[in-house]
Amino acid sequence: MVEKFCSRREFGKLSLLACAAGLTSASQAQKGKPPIGLQLYTLRDLTKSDFSGTLAKVARIGYSAVEFAGYGGLTAEQVRKLLDDLGLACCGTHEGYGALTPETLAKTIEFNQAIRSPYITCPSMPSEFRDQRGDGIKAFAQAMNLAGEQVRSAGMQLCYHNHDFEFKQVDGKTLYDLLLDNVDRQLVKMEIDTYWVKYAGVDPVKLISRLSGRCPLLHMKDMSKTEPRTFAPVGMGVMDIKSIVQAGLAHGTQWFVVEQDQCKGPALEAVSYSYVNLLRVLSKLG
Repeated sequence: MVEKFCSRREFGKLSLLACAAGLTSASQAQKGKPPIGLQLYTLRDLTKSDFSGTLAKVARIGYSAVEFAGYGGLTAEQVRKLLDDLGLACCGTHEGYGALTPETLAKTIEFNQAIRSPYITCPSMPSEFRDQRGDGIKAFAQAMNLAGEQVRSAGMQLCYHNHDFEFKQVDGKTLYDLLLDNVDRQLVKMEIDTYWVKYAGVDPVKLISRLSGRCPLLHMKDMSKTEPRTFAPVGMGVMDIKSIVQAGLAHGTQWFVVEQDQCKGPALEAVSYSYVNLLRVLSKLG
């Protein structure tokens, strides 16, 4: 049966119910709250002008946590206080490769420890590696292993976030499989971006299942129903959200992180619909 998602008429009512849903995951940091986070890149235009105020609106929607992609010029201590004041957790951060090198990693780790981030995610592989094909992927994997060891020693977990380019074939294997083959599965885990996986022609559910125990974070997005394919709020496109969530719950996902790279309408409205629709699925499965 096709999952029925939120209509505009239902939205206000469901938003109120969301606050009292009381869903949990196996290792949910905030007891009694649903394991739904928001990647703040989605609201980048709003955080540019009002970082703290935008996070306050995210909390009011009902999100349990945020995943950072920049900190609005705040210090780690200011970020931590802001989260505490709003009742939000940090479910992770995106730190570019330049922040994960031997010269920069100690500072990155210190900041992430201060804001109590459980995951540090490299958001993409620099072109200097992927342009070298197989050898470049192996070199990148080695760099990730070295960073992952230090991140793990500091009590956190390093992850890698995919786009679609990783699913191109090189010598009979995808770049993604080459990366998986060459990273230590304990030191480097995966944040699967479900939209980009589907965009690349791969089934997100099958990938989550194949990477059981290796994908603690899922980027939850939806894909427009019309061509050309683009982004849509969760539950308002063609992605099989229920099956993706089921696979995540079965295979060790700890946080379902909403992201919408581009929003046609108001971004806050898009992330509100995404939250309510994702909450509805989790409430039926959890």
